Amino acid sequence: MDGNRAFAPEYQGALRGMSVNTAYEDVLAQARDRSRWAAEQGTALDVAQAELAVAEACRRLGHLEEADGAWKAAYRAARTAGDDGVRGWALWSGGTLARQRGELSLALRLLGWGRDLSWQAGDITAYGYAFAGVAETLRIRGDFEQARGLHEHVLAEARRREESRHIVWALEGLAQIERNTGDLDSAARRFAEAAQVAEESGDDRGHAWALRGQADVLSLRGEHVRALELLSAAERTCRRMDLSSALAYNRKMRGNVQFRAGRHQEAARTYRDAHDKFRALREPRGIALSRLGLLKSLDALGRPAEATMADLMALRDEVNGNQLWQTRTMVENAIAERTG
Repeated sequence: MDGNRAFAPEYQGALRGMSVNTAYEDVLAQARDRSRWAAEQGTALDVAQAELAVAEACRRLGHLEEADGAWKAAYRAARTAGDDGVRGWALWSGGTLARQRGELSLALRLLGWGRDLSWQAGDITAYGYAFAGVAETLRIRGDFEQARGLHEHVLAEARRREESRHIVWALEGLAQIERNTGDLDSAARRFAEAAQVAEESGDDRGHAWALRGQADVLSLRGEHVRALELLSAAERTCRRMDLSSALAYNRKMRGNVQFRAGRHQEAARTYRDAHDKFRALREPRGIALSRLGLLKSLDALGRPAEATMADLMALRDEVNGNQLWQTRTMVENAIAERTG
């Protein structure tokens, strides 16, 4: 139904007509044009709305310095305009960027402030985005039980308001928690529903992420060929929409599937590709996960155990400084497997 179509409320003002599926290079071009116009002829609110779109596109494309400057410019302009709702959106943007950089404590602070400010301003959509951002950050950090409760709250509210993107986000978040805690049946159902809702509402980005989750569960059950097919479909969407981070995670998951299938040489090549993409984005979690996959693949191919262990220990020390508790646990498990 029309009310359930995916939309992109982070694109505001004159940019509101852009679709959730607009390629990010196109978003960035339009947002920069609007930002230049707003600086010369527009109001402070026009500046804030344009800079929000610049920040979102730059973050998605890996232009992190520009994204950082843009969300802060949006916040300052919104404060000048006296619009607390847009200030809340700017804090959501800054918090999401901090999470992408692996600065999870900062992300939680910014998203928490954005949630509270949006609520006070009566901007329920911005409140929902910031609330969902807190849940996702906690999940990535490894606080599964706390994240589960928040995701369930987001899901209930999203179903009530028929907000398809939030339904998809919450379903995928819960599915990830269930996958990581061993409930593959429930994870499979959640990912399948997320894929269906995303497809029916025209949310291509959410659909690509859901296909990646489905592929993960299928490969854990030994259905590697079907998993690779789903990843290929999702990869086409990622490339069409300039989804740089999603593409890197897609490649990392392809490496996981190849590794599980015993195709260690292919997995090593794929992990290297994912690692290069994450380094270009400077995304610490992705860098660590692809590096871990590469080390395990090289170990399976006969690399000297001493060299692998040394690199795993170094990787553990690296993730210790990034608050990535779940990732650290995965590295520690790989170390334990080789010392037990």
